[in-house]
Amino acid sequence: MSQVDWLSHLLQMINVTGRLEVRCAYGAPWRIAWPEAAAHEIPYHVVLNGRAVIEDPETATATELVGGDIVLLPNGSAHVLHDGSGRPPAPAYVRQGSAGWKFSGNDGQGERLDMLCGRFFIRPPHDRLMRSYLPTNLVVRAMDGLGEAGTGTASGHLASLVGLMRTESAADKLGGYAILNALTSALFTLVLRAASESEQAPPGLLALSGHPRLAPAISAMLADPARPWSLPELADLCSMSRATFVRHFQDKLGRSAIELLTDVRMSLAANELKKPGMTTEAVAETVGYQSVAAFRRVFTEKMGTTPGQWRRLARAGE
Repeated sequence: MSQVDWLSHLLQMINVTGRLEVRCAYGAPWRIAWPEAAAHEIPYHVVLNGRAVIEDPETATATELVGGDIVLLPNGSAHVLHDGSGRPPAPAYVRQGSAGWKFSGNDGQGERLDMLCGRFFIRPPHDRLMRSYLPTNLVVRAMDGLGEAGTGTASGHLASLVGLMRTESAADKLGGYAILNALTSALFTLVLRAASESEQAPPGLLALSGHPRLAPAISAMLADPARPWSLPELADLCSMSRATFVRHFQDKLGRSAIELLTDVRMSLAANELKKPGMTTEAVAETVGYQSVAAFRRVFTEKMGTTPGQWRRLARAGE
């Protein structure tokens, strides 16, 4: 595994699944509104062909999307997608697919849109981690080998993945829905990889991991969160002075390295607490705490519940 493969470490700890919900085929004018998602859900949209404008009332932003664009809304905010004309939309109809996803269309005669819509699912309490460290809106572009990004890049791989999703959603073949949901889960990972490789990676975890000198620190913390990392040790991994490391880390992430390490430890602890036979004392030691009292205090502060309460709720939920 690459020394900077922070994403694999993260997604081993945080299980993300996905589901395609609807394929939209509209002619302008059209408009669809998505309500606020549940705390553990991240909506996504993949523009296969055509153009769309996405408006996020929470951030008061409007972004134009074109074919190949993929947008994730990690905060799950309510949003509207439309053709940008401002005209009253043509009535839409919905047809239930044979498996689990739907097809939505209209009789609009204007510019055509082809789009896949669905959502990712992240079990609590890890949804809190994702909302804290990912941007409110995340847009990446899938580029084929003819574009400025080659097929060896994350954008090139995204183009191949989206092409397969397009094919499976257009057919009605055995196992198609299961394949689409599996591809959706892979889509999440590839979107994060592509965003971190971008020259303009959004602030937060993606900007931090895309910084070549800071990436070793985040990888090290995710690979061995129980280790008693000190700021001088982390700075040394990045070939920086302590002061320079602290400044750059805070600038890219918006939080300190110790805050990130604590959040990673608490997410790992939440997983460990669900295992049969794991006492709170054993979990505290596993995630790097010699003092059980200190672990209980930090866990309760971060998760809003005590380790014992979380264990009971998690096991009851399963």
